[in-house]
Amino acid sequence: MKTLRIAVAGGTGLAGRQVVEAIRTRGHSPVVLSRAAGVDLLTGAGLDDALTGADVVVDVSNVLTQRKAVAVDFFEKAGTHLTAAATRAGVRHLLSLSIVGVDRVKNGYYTGKLRQEEIVRTSGLPWTILRATQFHEFAGQLLSAVPGPLALVPTGKVQPIAVREVGEHLAALALEPPQAMAPELAGPRLETLVDMARRLMAAGGARRRPVLPVYFPGGMSAGGLLPTSDGPRGTQTYTDWLKENTAAFH
Repeated sequence: MKTLRIAVAGGTGLAGRQVVEAIRTRGHSPVVLSRAAGVDLLTGAGLDDALTGADVVVDVSNVLTQRKAVAVDFFEKAGTHLTAAATRAGVRHLLSLSIVGVDRVKNGYYTGKLRQEEIVRTSGLPWTILRATQFHEFAGQLLSAVPGPLALVPTGKVQPIAVREVGEHLAALALEPPQAMAPELAGPRLETLVDMARRLMAAGGARRRPVLPVYFPGGMSAGGLLPTSDGPRGTQTYTDWLKENTAAFH
């Protein structure tokens, strides 16, 4: 079997680290595209050199924001530079991670992700987009974004998945032919965000404070983050994830 050179944009992030490890475990050569490695997706600096000889590009780059303008600007610049450099390098497969419900939930960050998807689809490169549900870390991200004495948590259900399993699935897809929209990837069990937040605080993974459930317009509280079709499912439940990380919380 030929050893593939697989570039990972955002390879130092939460999902990117898992992708890199899964690629390496499968006997292939990951190339991390990050500022620490001399690559800047927002300017394109270093991309051409980093993608020399790359067979596949996996894009898990990210920006932490809920502001529409910031998200759109990041994903538009990063996506445009990445696809242009991948085209010049003769990359034969561009694989991008997106989010289940990104086209149904109204959210500034999701608007940026939709722009990213559009750039991938119109790049002229053979492509795959994988939409995955929220990671188990999502409840903690929500809590950290809302300071103050009360934790305002959206009502609604999600089907969270372990980021490690997302990384493994992306690595597997990177070794397959491009398939456009891949089947949605989701976790094994339905959860409510409110319950996830309360259990995370009880386990010591976030500051304890009263949780105030809030109905969020735009689809998040109405099941917009749930998968709408059959597809692959992870195995680690949120309960299992909490048990695995309890020691790290303390």
